[in-house]
Amino acid sequence: MNWWSTNRLRLIQNNLRETDADMDVDLLIRELKSFQANALMMNAGGIFAFYPSNLTHQYITPHLTKDLLGEAVAKIHDNGMKFIARFDFSKAHESIWQQHPEWFYRNRQGREVNYYGIVHTCLNGAYQQEKSLESIEEVLTRYPVDGIFFNMFGYQHWDYSGNFYGPCYCSNCQARFHDITGEHLLAYTGPEHPLHEAYRAFQEHTSRDILERIHELVKPGRPEIAICTYHHHCVDIVRKESNTSLTRSGPLWLYSASENVSSIQDSWNDKLISNCSINAIDLTYRFTGVSEEENAIRLYQSMGSGSGLDFCIIGAFAGYPDQSNFDKVKEIFRFHAEHEELYGQLGSMAEVVLIKPAAPEAAAEYYGMFKMLKEEHILFDVVMEEQLSAMVSKLTCVHAILLPGIQRLSVDAAGALKRAADVGTALIATGTALEQETELLAEWFGVSLDGRKQAEPAAYLDVSNPVHFPSFANGRSWIVAGMNFTRAIFDPETAEQRMPYVEPSTFGPPERAYGHRIGEDYGMAVNKRVDNDGRSRSGVYIPWNPGELYHRYGYEDYKLVMADVLRDIKPNRAVVTNGPSSLELFVHRLKEGGCLIQLLNLTGFNGTTYLKPTPLYDIR
Repeated sequence: MNWWSTNRLRLIQNNLRETDADMDVDLLIRELKSFQANALMMNAGGIFAFYPSNLTHQYITPHLTKDLLGEAVAKIHDNGMKFIARFDFSKAHESIWQQHPEWFYRNRQGREVNYYGIVHTCLNGAYQQEKSLESIEEVLTRYPVDGIFFNMFGYQHWDYSGNFYGPCYCSNCQARFHDITGEHLLAYTGPEHPLHEAYRAFQEHTSRDILERIHELVKPGRPEIAICTYHHHCVDIVRKESNTSLTRSGPLWLYSASENVSSIQDSWNDKLISNCSINAIDLTYRFTGVSEEENAIRLYQSMGSGSGLDFCIIGAFAGYPDQSNFDKVKEIFRFHAEHEELYGQLGSMAEVVLIKPAAPEAAAEYYGMFKMLKEEHILFDVVMEEQLSAMVSKLTCVHAILLPGIQRLSVDAAGALKRAADVGTALIATGTALEQETELLAEWFGVSLDGRKQAEPAAYLDVSNPVHFPSFANGRSWIVAGMNFTRAIFDPETAEQRMPYVEPSTFGPPERAYGHRIGEDYGMAVNKRVDNDGRSRSGVYIPWNPGELYHRYGYEDYKLVMADVLRDIKPNRAVVTNGPSSLELFVHRLKEGGCLIQLLNLTGFNGTTYLKPTPLYDIR
């Protein structure tokens, strides 16, 4: 068993500045012990080396007065902790660029990106393809580190100030893009270009390739060293972040840590997920932290979802100007340490699987569904779209699988869902899912789409049928349809149509706000069929986007619709609570028997601010 396999990580990252090279390591150790941390992530090399490197391409911080890396590794081990060495090969000092400009990023005009003396490198240049491996080898040969982490892995199109530069068009990228795709990179202009899918595939192919080469460098002789980055290919620890940005558009995502952990933990059996709570409110403002309550929610969500703890600040603890979060973080770390025997091996009790789409265009639909399931206290797992075939045993053990906005499926993914449907798992597609899979639409849902989108305002959906939509028995008959309703033709022999579409009409002036009528279209159909083998299959198709509408606007109508759909499929849940929707529920099976129930009070979040939660009592 590897050291990370216990999944009981309590990681602190001190993200060093070049001026921290003479830091007091003994003081750092005392601070880490006050957190009851069991692992430290700290800078080793890349942009700056924090050790006396012998490599000509490795720039050493001019503030280095000792072998900081060597001292830190030795003293961390003396105190029973693990050390993960951090590298960042996405950029290099401008002195390296002056010697080897061919290693670096070039925009369409052939210009480099020089950010205050730090220059963007290129994943396909020799610096990342060859020299990065030499840097890794030097560190691993000199120091008995327990893991290596790569920051900003992959393709970087922005600088730290948020300026967008677009793809790299250097000669290395042009040649490799042509070799892989047969196309010319200079023809590609961005996401709206016909070559966008080819460019995304090129990014993925080349990113996987360098990760495979790192794996081949490290693992044959050093299997005990964990490889960690933000990509999941050929790594042991997948790292994600819960962070904030002052330039990020809303709404604020309350379930950041829960989603980050679940999407990896539920999709792989052989990878650890470590979700880092970034203390700083923004890259621009690294010395002021988010609120104590926001940090606490992130850490508790990580722990509740089945992962360990991960917390990061810029520089050393000593002299950090905002220490207001530290006591609460220490409290949570201590709690995990005191009860770590319960954590690390939590088993799923999911009744639903939510698929995480690969395409970013479906993200809002997915996030809305995630939020609905959390607020309804429905036990669910998240499986990434690309891992469906690997997780088929999970798919066949739940009552329903949600496909939020996924437009097309690979052959393997479709096969995995078919196997689940064959054993009676209901498939529920929302957000005009599988629009490009006409055969699957017909087979699973008895539907065809005529491609006509209803983009006019003032359309509604009729939810007045109390049998199908009991949640609306309070008298609400119509809900807002939104602007992305797609006209669907359902098979009359197998599909039961529900939720009539109320056609738009005039809405102003008030004297002209009338004229709506029930149209011929429907907002939902339940497709039930019995195949020749006698097996019953069911699918629910929703040709509009309840998840995206809920994520964006928060109207409870959309959540109630989905709750009624799931209740129709499985009337009796394994776990029911009287807790409010602002109570996050975690229920897991323990390896030794029994189950662990964890409750997280989210009442302090008001949509924009994280305040102290209101106490909840008599939760059953």
